Amino acid sequence: MTTKNRQQNRLHGGYLMVLVLVFSSVLLTIATSFISFIILQSKVITQRVQFEQAGQIAEAGLNYYKWYLAHYPDDTTNGTGVAGPYVNVYNDPEGAAIGEYSLTIASSTYCGEISSIDVISEGHTYANPAVSRTVQAHYAQPSVAEYSYILNSDVWAGEDRVITGPYHSNGGIRMDGTNSSVVTSGQSTWTCNSSFGCSPSGTKDGVFTTTTNPNTSLFSFPSAPINFAGITVDLALMRDRAKSDGIYIGPSDKSGYHLIFKANGKVEVRKVNYKEKEPKGYAWGYYMHILNGTSLVGEYTPPSDCPLIYVEDQVWLEGVVNGKVTLAVADHETSGDDDEDEDGGSGPSIILNDNITYANATSGLLAMGEYDVLVGLVVPDDMEVNGIFIAQNGHFGRNYYGDVPQGWLSYNKRNSLTINGTIVSNGRVGTQWVCNSDPAYCSGF
Repeated sequence: MTTKNRQQNRLHGGYLMVLVLVFSSVLLTIATSFISFIILQSKVITQRVQFEQAGQIAEAGLNYYKWYLAHYPDDTTNGTGVAGPYVNVYNDPEGAAIGEYSLTIASSTYCGEISSIDVISEGHTYANPAVSRTVQAHYAQPSVAEYSYILNSDVWAGEDRVITGPYHSNGGIRMDGTNSSVVTSGQSTWTCNSSFGCSPSGTKDGVFTTTTNPNTSLFSFPSAPINFAGITVDLALMRDRAKSDGIYIGPSDKSGYHLIFKANGKVEVRKVNYKEKEPKGYAWGYYMHILNGTSLVGEYTPPSDCPLIYVEDQVWLEGVVNGKVTLAVADHETSGDDDEDEDGGSGPSIILNDNITYANATSGLLAMGEYDVLVGLVVPDDMEVNGIFIAQNGHFGRNYYGDVPQGWLSYNKRNSLTINGTIVSNGRVGTQWVCNSDPAYCSGF
């Protein structure tokens, strides 16, 4: 081999060495990157698993305290009697401790009673305590505010009625109006008679209609009845709470009281010294509930921690509600017995005397009458009431005024009634009366 050939071989060998080194470096870089990617993905997957486990542990904390409240509904200290947070160990199905959840519990009270409980649960695993999840829940008793109507009697909703929330009756329902939510009846069938517009009387489905207005796909029957005994409240307890922490107004020794809510948060209380009486103007009694002479009792501000007003007499109600207020109208002497008031009912009633509106979006009214909640005769042509209205033993509605004196004849028929809230009525509701002389309506809205 010549010297020239040997030099060329050395040169080729150097090239090969360079190529080997280059390709080795590239392969090493790729391998290192791939291994790093695999390790990173493994860490990500592990963290995701730990993240999910932390969430499951936090959820377990909420489930635990939901169970605890079912057994001890007034305990917000996890049985310790001291302030939290409260840390509990979480075990896997095999019994091994794999993490912890920490509970922070707060409650809202209303007149000394717990009204709702908020629970925040933070969970983490022992494998990676730095990865935690937090969930929270609000626990409260079911509210009638979820419904537009809850009734304990048969009912007929006329074709001009527009109902936007869930509508339930333990009795039968003739729904000729327009509904945008479920309409449920506790009956599979019921007897619809002439008072519900059925002539002749006949057996009807739990919910039925004679118009094309309602969304019949939202009709449901029979559904589980709503227990009215569970809705009604302990009037004696409310009376005691009002005396100790709220506003208590005793019997008037006259016709009752006129309560006027003010936009400044106060309520003006006036004693009703007289009211008009007209035997022919009231189908189910003798009174038209028209005020005729009042005198000022005082102005009161409902306490913020117990905005409860308890009145032991009939009440005429109106005004602008500012804040959350509960009004209970009852007579502890007649509560739960068969003593009748002057209108034939057991216990005093609430008369909606004018518009009831809210000062702001955070305001709310719960008005409960031991017997009826009625719309009065002398009311606006276009009336608006806001709130939850409960007729505990009687009914919600407006009476039929068939023969009112000339001075009040123009109030017999009103144009519209807008109710923003919930109606709870033990008896049949009705604010419109249909007569043969006027097929549209002859009294009411």
